[in-house]
Amino acid sequence: MDEKELRRYSRVVVDGVEQAPSRAMLRAVGFSEADFERPQIGIASTWSMVTPCNMHIGGLADVAAKAADEAGAKGVVFNTISVSDGISMGTPGMRYSLVSREIIADSIEAVTGAEGFDGIVAIGGCDKNMPACVMAMARLNRPSVFVYGGTIKPGAKRRDIVSVFEAVGAASSGKISDEELLEVEQTAIPGPGACGGMYTANTMASAIEALGMSLANSSAQEAVSDHKLEDCRAASAAVMHLIENDIKPLDIMTRPAFENAIAVVIALGGSTNAVLHLIAIAREAGVDLSLDDFTRIGAKTPVLADLRPSGRYLMSELIAIGGIQPLMKRMLDAGLLHGDCLTVTGRTLAENLADVEDYPDGQDIVRDFDHPIKPDSHLAILYGNLAPDGAVAKITGKEGLHFEGTARVFPSEEDALQAILDDKIKAGDVIVVRYEGPKGAPGMREMLSPTSAIMGKGLGSDVALITDGRFSGGSHGFVVGHVSPEAAVGGPIALVEDGDGIVIDAEKKEIRLNVDAETLEKRRQGWKRPPSAVRRGVLAKYRAEVSSASEGAVTIPADWD
Repeated sequence: MDEKELRRYSRVVVDGVEQAPSRAMLRAVGFSEADFERPQIGIASTWSMVTPCNMHIGGLADVAAKAADEAGAKGVVFNTISVSDGISMGTPGMRYSLVSREIIADSIEAVTGAEGFDGIVAIGGCDKNMPACVMAMARLNRPSVFVYGGTIKPGAKRRDIVSVFEAVGAASSGKISDEELLEVEQTAIPGPGACGGMYTANTMASAIEALGMSLANSSAQEAVSDHKLEDCRAASAAVMHLIENDIKPLDIMTRPAFENAIAVVIALGGSTNAVLHLIAIAREAGVDLSLDDFTRIGAKTPVLADLRPSGRYLMSELIAIGGIQPLMKRMLDAGLLHGDCLTVTGRTLAENLADVEDYPDGQDIVRDFDHPIKPDSHLAILYGNLAPDGAVAKITGKEGLHFEGTARVFPSEEDALQAILDDKIKAGDVIVVRYEGPKGAPGMREMLSPTSAIMGKGLGSDVALITDGRFSGGSHGFVVGHVSPEAAVGGPIALVEDGDGIVIDAEKKEIRLNVDAETLEKRRQGWKRPPSAVRRGVLAKYRAEVSSASEGAVTIPADWD
């Protein structure tokens, strides 16, 4: 490739007499004379000290930048934000979590577009900054590789963040003492890295690897490890290879690649947030992906990995037996993956997996196809008069496949949580948490606090929870989220009253309110959207632009293309 083509974007910024001011500025940040003749690789770092998920990423970004220089490019580190779901969970601050996905994607696009980077290495380590990085890559369509910051090591007694949330419920019901709760709190999070089960971070890392946008096993490495440092080095070299061969994200993020990502998420028993994020990434990539694709792929894809939250094992324990690559090789051999999809290695998925060895004998973390945890997907897309545009349930089968109960309606997560902790919820209740959707919160808060309290109270098999909000990857139990249309736009969930009968049927893929249409219409005539205290700022802007959860809760116009 012609030298100028290698610098397709950066040469506009640094070449020619008229760009002397640009070069003068760049010399001050460390550019040498030779650097102006090299492709520039932007290293998008999500480092911050607001969360252990990202506290180590600054060091990883420095490693990636040095490796870019060694590969013949010029690495330039820049930062974007991150917010912590785990810290803001159960508070008004959680409204900013999903909003941050859009801010991060916008910021990476803005910096890369302004500075003229020829390629991108993006390093993410928490739930929203990971899909955000890939959304930005799709928008920019410049040679790019995503690097996962890595999972946290297990805490004492194999604890993780969900252990703490569930201990809160156990303490409130007298099952453990305050001293025991404090001991869990002090030992569950031992250092850097993303939450340790198959929660949203590890789910999205796996999905992005299956999508072809990260290198082999990037999703299955501990945050503090030599493997993760090598992953960063290899990513920068890979971007240089992509620049030289003009391979761009939209060459990789095809519809078959998204189908691969969905299948791997299902096999791993991954988070419901993957539905939201994969649809959002697909929208940015111009790929038509919908809720019904999850149903179609889920009908033939079993759940094979016995991972938390509903299973027994942590991500570190999956890493110890080989990560997700052997699982993907098994799925490819079984015809569940498209092997001809291009990846950031410049090779196809099948070529990447050709020499991957199987899991060691005797392991029981990943099941065989003839002995699955569930023969089809745990991600059930439900429709019915309560969710005409769809809802997403995470039902592994351990909770049962059918729940029928009586509505207990709450206008916010806090109200529902307090009722659970005060022992006001009983077996047979269907907790309805509304006005927590993309527009209603605004920001579509996660419900880890109430779902964990339910489990901690020992009600996991006896109570269901439905919401127009969403769930943390750490949530488990009989839970249904993403109910669309949401309450804030007058969806049927806004019309539910205490005592109404609700049926959730994972086999029929149905969620039904046992109230006749005439009664619902009368309720609709009397419904008014509750006032919101949000009047300005980013939450107000998000509320004005955001689409429904069934469309990925994106803020790009429907006619963007």
